[in-house]
Formats: sequence, structure tokens, C-alpha cells
Amino acid sequence: MSIPSTKTLDHIVHLTPPGTVDEVSRQFRDLGFNVIPGGTHAGGLTANALVILQDGVYLELISFTHPASHYPPGSPDRAKRDANPWAWKSLGWIDYAFLGSSKASIANIINDRAGTHIYEPEVEGGRVRGDGKVLKWVISAPGEELGRGSTPFFCGDVTPRELRVPIDPPSNAEHPSGVLGIAYVRVLVGRKALSELSSQLQFVVGEEAILKTNTQLQWELKTPSGSGSTRNPRLVLSIPTNEEEEVSLKDRGPGIAEVAFWTGDGGKAGEAVTPYGKVVWLRPT
Repeated sequence: MSIPSTKTLDHIVHLTPPGTVDEVSRQFRDLGFNVIPGGTHAGGLTANALVILQDGVYLELISFTHPASHYPPGSPDRAKRDANPWAWKSLGWIDYAFLGSSKASIANIINDRAGTHIYEPEVEGGRVRGDGKVLKWVISAPGEELGRGSTPFFCGDVTPRELRVPIDPPSNAEHPSGVLGIAYVRVLVGRKALSELSSQLQFVVGEEAILKTNTQLQWELKTPSGSGSTRNPRLVLSIPTNEEEEVSLKDRGPGIAEVAFWTGDGGKAGEAVTPYGKVVWLRPT
């Protein structure tokens, strides 16, 4: 069996306060995105809505269904919520996933490249769609020492990916802003940690960066549906470029600083800040 690719961008996760899936859906619609219903994850701790792009990547607009105080201290449900990898994250862009595999262990592939244990074995996950369809997948996440959000986790579908990412009808991926696909995901990191994190990402992607300076590295990624009318997206690892980003890195820790989107002719351009994250629109030149 051939080794599956480990550089296909699958989705990007955006977190808002508990119970706000409808509100964040409205906010992203106001930005020009078409938002479709998602569902409730297994265990009932979180719910989501989706923004599906023509390159097959999607945004997961997620929130916890209840604040931690909803669950009695010491109860099993409270323990499960506190153990969730996103329970202690600051709001906004919090994580990103590459497409995994249910037939081969992505963790083993990456750990073999690294010569050490940096990814955890696959665990089962899933959610129930609003129409009752049950979705199943396996997740492989970076170990605790790497942290979630600066290196990707992997999601490998057990049930067909089309159930998790409903690209049919095509109108699901049509957006008033003209957005077509992901241009880049920019991960912010401190200068001292730049070299170490870049080495870890090279093990994950399986290739050296196509651009490398003292302040930034870039890797070219794949997308589930191919690049189509846009260029392939890039994963950008960067140190802060201004005081605002310095403050953000200090407050939030390393992780996604902004997400950029390709738009078509006449599509949106420029940038905006949601209540919790930065969005950039780019037109291919």
C-alpha cells in the first residue's frame, strides 16, 4: 500500500463562546461566506457549522454547547469537557487539520520520519448531522509537548468524506464574496521557537519548506479537490511582524494568526477582523 499524503489541508477550526454557533454563522455570512449547518459532536460537548470552499477545504465554526460551569465539578461530563483539547483555548482561529487516513496510521508515518514520538495513535471520533446521518472518523493529534494549534491534527474518514463535507449541491461552496479556496494559513511563533517548530512541520508535511528566511518559512500544501482555478494553499510559519502580533503571541501562545482566501474576478479583496480572528481576501495575479 502506498503511503498517504500528509500535506492535504482538510479544515480550519474557529472557536466562539459556548452556544454561539448561530451567532458566528451570522457573522461569517456578513463577511460574505455561505454557512451551512453542521451538527453536534459525539458526546454532545460541541456543535458546529461549516463553510465549504471549492477546493474541498472547509472552515469549522465550533463552540461548546455549554460553559464549563454547566457541569457539576467532579462529574464525568465536567471531566470530559475539561479534557477537550480546545477547552482552554482562546477564542478565534484555534486549530487546523490535514486529511488523514482510516487505513494507514498517520501517526506512525510521521513518528518514523521524526525518529521519535511526536504524534499520538489514532482515536475514534464522530458527530451526528442535523438530518440524523452518523459520521465517523479517526483523529491523530500532536503530542502534548507540541501543543494543539501550531502543528496540525489529522482527520481520516471512516464514513465517506462527502458526508462530513457536503460539497453537493455545488451551491454549498458558492460564496457572495467570491471566495474560491484557501490561499494560506499563517501560524505565529516566537523567534526562539521558530527553528524547532519548523523542523516538526517538516516531519509532518514530509518535505522541506519552499521558502525559508530568518523570520518565515512556507510549505506548499494540497487540497481535497485540487487547486482548480486557484493556486495551492500554503502553510506559513512566521514570527510576529508588529507590536499587535507580539501581544497576541504573548496572550494566546503560538497558533494561527490569520487565514487568507483566494477570490475570483470581482471578488472581495482586503482584510477584516472578526470578533475573534483575522481574515484576508486575495485575488490571484
